[in-house]
Amino acid sequence: MEIMMQNELLLVVSLLLIYGSVLLFFRLFGNAGLYCWTVFANITANIEVLILIHAFGMEQTLGNILFASSFLVTDILSETAGKKQAQKAVTIGICTSVCFILLSQSWLLYIPAASDWARPSFEAIFSNTPRLLLASLLVYAVSQQFDVWAYHKWWEFTRKKFSDGRKFLWLRNNGSTLISQLLNTVLYTFGAFLGMYSFDVLASICISSYVIYIVTSLLDTPFVYLARKIADKRVSSQGRSM
Repeated sequence: MEIMMQNELLLVVSLLLIYGSVLLFFRLFGNAGLYCWTVFANITANIEVLILIHAFGMEQTLGNILFASSFLVTDILSETAGKKQAQKAVTIGICTSVCFILLSQSWLLYIPAASDWARPSFEAIFSNTPRLLLASLLVYAVSQQFDVWAYHKWWEFTRKKFSDGRKFLWLRNNGSTLISQLLNTVLYTFGAFLGMYSFDVLASICISSYVIYIVTSLLDTPFVYLARKIADKRVSSQGRSM
């Protein structure tokens, strides 16, 4: 019970820190900060996802919140900078995954020194990396491109329906992310872990991951609103300085 409470508390704190960090990167560095976060999240989440924990009554892999933060990034970019900038973040994420696959596998080609102690741990972690990252790469490309497309489709719908491009941010944010996260969850879980776990465990991971994604998607909406405020202030201050 104590361990479970610790896991749950850590997950809640992680969500606040990760989403807050995305906002901080955007506040300090603009779009470049979000691109940097995309690189960080892609590398870290694909390592973190190897850890299986029990929290909130479900078995789940770590990395869900970091993966969710990449959808927060594309939604912020879609809202504040446009479709092309959001797609640029997706492309950066894909290139990051490809480079990390190649680099991490090259480490295992070296012959370790007799005094080396880290090689067994590296092999345990990165021997599964190609499959996980290839699955992640394909799923990331599909789900993120869908998320960007869906975000702007929802935006086009609400703009035509209500003649206002500012309203209903929550609808385009959640309407795009919840569907793309479902796509991401099912494709990644079975693509990455089929054969490693039983079907029951895979189904449990799918359900728990999507439940987490529902929560993280709903909770990221205030951060998108805050990011839009940051962007509005930046545009306003630039206008006054001209």
